[in-house]
Amino acid sequence: MGAVTLPRAECVDVMLLLEGTFPYVSGGVSSWVNQIIRGFPELRFGAVFIGSSRDDYEGFKYDLPDNLVHLEEHYLHGGQHKPPIESCRGDANGFAAIKKLHEWFLSPSGADMPVALRDISFYLKGGSGVDYAQFLYAERSWDYISALYRERCTDPSFVDYFWTVRNMHTPVWQLADVASQLIPAGLYHTVSTGYAGFLGALLHHATGRPLILSEHGIYTKERRIDIFHSDWIQDKRNALQKDQTEISYYRELWIRFFETLGRFCYDAAETTVSLFEGARQRGVDDGASEERTRVIPNGIDLDRFAVLRAKRPKHPPHIIALLGRVVPIKDVKTFIRTIRIMATHMPDIQGWIVGPADEAPHYAAECRDLVENLAIGDRISFTGFMDPCDLFPRVGLLALTSISEGLPLVALEGYAAGLPLVATDVGSCRQLVEGAGEVDKALGRAGAIVPINNPQAMADACLHLLQSTEHWEKAQAAAIARVERFYTHERMFADYRELYHKGLATWRA
Repeated sequence: MGAVTLPRAECVDVMLLLEGTFPYVSGGVSSWVNQIIRGFPELRFGAVFIGSSRDDYEGFKYDLPDNLVHLEEHYLHGGQHKPPIESCRGDANGFAAIKKLHEWFLSPSGADMPVALRDISFYLKGGSGVDYAQFLYAERSWDYISALYRERCTDPSFVDYFWTVRNMHTPVWQLADVASQLIPAGLYHTVSTGYAGFLGALLHHATGRPLILSEHGIYTKERRIDIFHSDWIQDKRNALQKDQTEISYYRELWIRFFETLGRFCYDAAETTVSLFEGARQRGVDDGASEERTRVIPNGIDLDRFAVLRAKRPKHPPHIIALLGRVVPIKDVKTFIRTIRIMATHMPDIQGWIVGPADEAPHYAAECRDLVENLAIGDRISFTGFMDPCDLFPRVGLLALTSISEGLPLVALEGYAAGLPLVATDVGSCRQLVEGAGEVDKALGRAGAIVPINNPQAMADACLHLLQSTEHWEKAQAAAIARVERFYTHERMFADYRELYHKGLATWRA
């Protein structure tokens, strides 16, 4: 990726904290970020992009809005500067605080989170705690990691444990350094917990400015799914050491780490925003404060998509589109198997997989191999990115086979364009299809909901709609009515304007 001149400012009203999303990755969350920035042209936005490795990103996927006046990027893997190796014992109070952090996580209701770890200076050289050099080289660091291994690790390899702990925690010190140098902001807005949420919590505690957390999916849940599917986390136990009902210790260790970061963020957030009630309750279960949570559904620009209804053919085309990244969490393989089943009943059926395939290349290759093995290369198309305004009039149904979702923007955009949806029963999909509450449910079903990882059920639901003009038109009418009543961007902007106004009330740039 060539060098890009990033916008710079001395201060901003709202600083967005973005992990693996806008502007380098396309998708629902990135589109929402772009939408939010453009929806408040009177505010000056900044953004901190947190990525894995610089080589993983090819360039901007979005044109930067004019009011995004500051952007910086930081990568957690590759090229980090390490302090010179120096022998040291390590700060006794600092390592005692880290021990208390582990105790707090293991029993959050019976202990207080260590105040010292909220302070950026705890992580910096010359500060009040354990700086990066001490974490890497101090005798107390070695002693503590060794003690944790003896007490808790169920895997036989200390070497693997040592380097897992190193790799897992290094970003904590990197992000503290980022926070110490970031320009002033009136408020901080993170769109996930995880590393971005940890950065937001540090900034909140350092500046006293409010932190807003918007959860588009439950980060810890999605990381758990990613970790289960990851091949970079090795399980080196032999057959006699393994209990097949248990996940490997290292996978569980990563999961607990992200849960700890989540609690740190929830603890600092003035408001935690969820997309639907089920997600709000999950956040509370994971540590969010009940009284500091609220629901704000996604909203879309109706006018942009409503005009597409006039471009639709008289009868719905026998084309089903899955819009999304080709990654395991979208379960593209179930979509492919769905099309194979449908082809025996509807010989002209086509399945379009619309989205980038470069995020998980091994999985994308497996999907292409599955298409070949099922002999449906003439039925499946990997289209890459397509403008939804060009796509929607050409297809008959939207399908989501995901094993995890929040409140997918693509479903709302499809509704506005007059497209029904068949989706798995994850996230808010049931609410989008069947309605939430008496008034909403009275509008009817905007498609169908099926179990996850069930291509037969998905195929049956799609056939039911595509083979009956009456059923399809009823679903279309419900889809249009629902999005026009409950999911406009005017409603979403009004709710966020309230949060921004409150957060910025005492801000003087």
